[in-house]
Amino acid sequence: SYNALISVGTYAYVNGGSRGIIVYRRSIDEFIAFDRHSPMDPAGTCAQPLYPDPNNFLSLIDSCSTARFSLYDGSPITGSDFGLRMYQTIYNGTNQLRIFN
Repeated sequence: SYNALISVGTYAYVNGGSRGIIVYRRSIDEFIAFDRHSPMDPAGTCAQPLYPDPNNFLSLIDSCSTARFSLYDGSPITGSDFGLRMYQTIYNGTNQLRIFN
């Protein structure tokens, strides 16, 4: 049901977490998942969760604080001292990805 994740370097949104989860496929057998709740918005008052930068696919933007985070590893790029909340992932090598904390 997540055809967007078929290729390496793609991402998909999934339900869960505080403001949703973004899953990024780093390699054939490695996925990484982050909460879309910005650490710069602890109260969750920003109307939009983190989203990929259309000009730099490997970064996520907080539209309220303009902080930027790496989609590759969740580290802060600008505007934050804190990285993203990462979830554990287990891929069975065929068609099932488990995301948990």
